[in-house]
Amino acid sequence: MRCSWVKSGDITYENYHDKEWGKPLHDDRALFELFSLETQAAGLSWLTILKKRQSYKEVFADFDLTKVASFTCKDIESIMQADIIKNRKKIEALIHNAKLFVKIKKEFGSIDKYFWSFVDFQPIVNDVVDCKQAPTTSPISDALTKDLKKRGFKFVGSVTIYAFMQACGMVNDHENECDFK
Repeated sequence: MRCSWVKSGDITYENYHDKEWGKPLHDDRALFELFSLETQAAGLSWLTILKKRQSYKEVFADFDLTKVASFTCKDIESIMQADIIKNRKKIEALIHNAKLFVKIKKEFGSIDKYFWSFVDFQPIVNDVVDCKQAPTTSPISDALTKDLKKRGFKFVGSVTIYAFMQACGMVNDHENECDFK
């Protein structure tokens, strides 16, 4: 049994839910990828982003932080031709945010340590009976958003950050009846 938000029969959604969503993630590259994809998804369907994930990986150097942080205007023009969401401001924000993550790595030692410090390095497991009643923000996502904005990050509202926290396992919001909780 899966969480009720998963579109039954859509293998992309099912695989994402079963293998990734809510599982604690501590790899800096993977965290950067997931964070970047969440910012690209702002205002859009997550499934839309998942279906374009491979194209994002291709044009953003498999989310190699150092490479993405060095992208130029010429790179943006090339990226705009790829099979991704063609929102220049979001693409520019992803590159801008990469540069800020380089600074976070210098300050904290890793992206992992930065993010997970907000939950005392332990996943928060919520009691979710029905995903329709699950929170979309929290005091922690509010605090993390505030800190990210103070550092200059873009496309980082509390709802986006909470979705990121759910996706990378900082928050486990699998429904109680879900076999993957």
